[in-house]
Amino acid sequence: MNELTTIPDHQPDLPPEAGHSAAPKFRLQKFLLFLTKYWWVPTATVLVSLAVSAALVLHKPASFVSRGSMWETVKLRLPEGDLFSEDVANFVGTQSDLLQSAMLRNRVLNTLRAASNSVVIPVDPNGEPLPVSIRVSQATKSAVFELDATGPQAAYTQAYLEALMQAYLDYKGEIRKEISGDTLASITGQVQLAEQELKNQQDILTDFQRTNNMAILQEEGTVAGGYLTKLKTQLSDLQLDDQLLEAASAELTGGGPGTNQTNQVSLAMDNLASQSGSGAAGGVSTALQDTIKELELLKIKQADLSTNLRPMHPKMVQLNADIERDEKEVALYRQQSRDQLASSRETTRLKMENVQNSIKEWEARVVEANSRIADAERLKINVQRAQGEYDQLATLVQNVKISRNIDQEDLAILEHASPAVRSHNADKKSLESAVVGGLALGLGFIALLAIRDEKFGSVHEVNEKLGDAVIAQVPELPGLNGKLPLLENGGPSHIYAESYRCLRSALLFLASEAERPRLLLITSALPDEGKSTVAANLARTLALGGARVLLVDADLRRGHLHHLLGLEQQPGLSHLLSVPADADKVFQTNSLPNLWFIGCGERLNNPGDQFLGPALDQLLSRWRSQFDYVLVDSSPIFAADDATTLAPKMDGTLLVIRSRFSSARQVRGALDMLYQRRARVLGVVFNRADATSRSYDYYKYASYHPGADSAVAKTG
Repeated sequence: MNELTTIPDHQPDLPPEAGHSAAPKFRLQKFLLFLTKYWWVPTATVLVSLAVSAALVLHKPASFVSRGSMWETVKLRLPEGDLFSEDVANFVGTQSDLLQSAMLRNRVLNTLRAASNSVVIPVDPNGEPLPVSIRVSQATKSAVFELDATGPQAAYTQAYLEALMQAYLDYKGEIRKEISGDTLASITGQVQLAEQELKNQQDILTDFQRTNNMAILQEEGTVAGGYLTKLKTQLSDLQLDDQLLEAASAELTGGGPGTNQTNQVSLAMDNLASQSGSGAAGGVSTALQDTIKELELLKIKQADLSTNLRPMHPKMVQLNADIERDEKEVALYRQQSRDQLASSRETTRLKMENVQNSIKEWEARVVEANSRIADAERLKINVQRAQGEYDQLATLVQNVKISRNIDQEDLAILEHASPAVRSHNADKKSLESAVVGGLALGLGFIALLAIRDEKFGSVHEVNEKLGDAVIAQVPELPGLNGKLPLLENGGPSHIYAESYRCLRSALLFLASEAERPRLLLITSALPDEGKSTVAANLARTLALGGARVLLVDADLRRGHLHHLLGLEQQPGLSHLLSVPADADKVFQTNSLPNLWFIGCGERLNNPGDQFLGPALDQLLSRWRSQFDYVLVDSSPIFAADDATTLAPKMDGTLLVIRSRFSSARQVRGALDMLYQRRARVLGVVFNRADATSRSYDYYKYASYHPGADSAVAKTG
């Protein structure tokens, strides 16, 4: 719902643009409008700028231009590569700065002063030589550099450019020789140091070779390595034997003569016999095995006889004696085996200890031999490195000596300085800059006016700053010199008539829950915004729609509605405020049915006091019952307090604003005053809108309105 169509209990919140001054916005349409209006401003600034620039050009000394060129020469490619290099990425900029440097400038001036065909050097009032500007340019994918010299005299400019190119080449040559001389001295010192280092390394290698025969060292290393491998194999075998003896000893200590244990002990004794090389261990192993077998047989026989014989039976007694004898023999054989195993383990461990000592001794011999061989290789590498450094520096010395005597200059003169000719480039640029600057200044001034101007130029600006407050817009008809006509039934200006029909529809179908307004106040912020014309045409439009309409001129100071309608000023409203009973006697009509008019009557100096009296309330109540609509035209809000006094008594208020006349600040102030009086503001009527602009899209289609005038039809 439109916020301007409800009766506020307090001053309503306006949109951000309506509550305060927002930052000005640049609008191209408004800028073009101001440009059309103030076209003479940029014209004047351009003419003034041209005049000032022309005066400066006339008083400015003439300038002459001489041209020459240099090119990147072919270089001798040495096998070791170029000894001199420059920054290719910044080559052009570097050469340009060098050619314009004070050092080369002083060289050139000294050369010109010392020349036999001396050229006169122009000076300024302080006695200083006038400068010659140098511009260096390079064409794309080209090795040619163009040099343009601009100076105050033709001969001086040509001579200066020629001397400058030669001074540049001489200076670069001097720098190269100076750098190469310093480099040669530095490299020569490095060669001497490298030579001394090479001699020292060679002496160290020679001394080492005197005390160490490399062939013998290598042979000793090979022999020691082989023998060390043999010792490690022997140690591995002894460690295995020791493990076997330890296992056999554990088996013998384990317990009774079981069959499995007997076999293991026998295997251990056999291994021992094979390692020791004697048959003693083997004999003990055989006797032990035989005794154990015999003992096992006796025990089996004892077990068989015990089932039938008593323990004291002679056979049982004899068996027990035989078993006891065999067990003693087994114990004796076991003890002998343990003693033999212990003796063998001790012998094996002594052998292992001897072998380990031998391994350590031969490992030390191998490490010593390898260390000496490594020292010899390191000394050889040191000699080779010192020799390489010496050879490289010696070669570099030779290259520097050669390059010092070879011209490796990057640039050479391709075309000598041409005769200097008068140049107008600076004058042209000055005039062009004056035109551009003057035009920019003028357009900037107009843009500033457009930005700072708060006057509404389109309905979009009004809605943007007042929050969609426009309920209708009335176009300005071309060819009427700003005087809008009154509507006639069936008039030819369809676009003008349709705009008032749109306003009538907006009043009839307001999006509001309140009762449709019947007492309407029509006012504006300032005079000459067209409120009286809008009031008269709206009244006629309502009347043409069949409504009974009363139009009241309440501008008791400068009312002129009677002139628009061709009716009388008196008797009018000023009389009715004093004599309300004569309300029916002051009505005026014209040829339009359903429309009645009351003029302003006799003009009053302070009509606001009369509006506060009860007479006006009586009149409004009476007119409400007699007419469908009562339209009251009042004085502007900022002209007098009459409108803000009448507004609270009305059902609604229409505020008329004029295109390119009303400012946002003034309209916001007028709305604030109406809100403060608790008036019901129905909306804003945007008067005299530009129907030819692209933002105006309403009722332009003349084909829907037969008989429309051609002038209006062109706007569509």
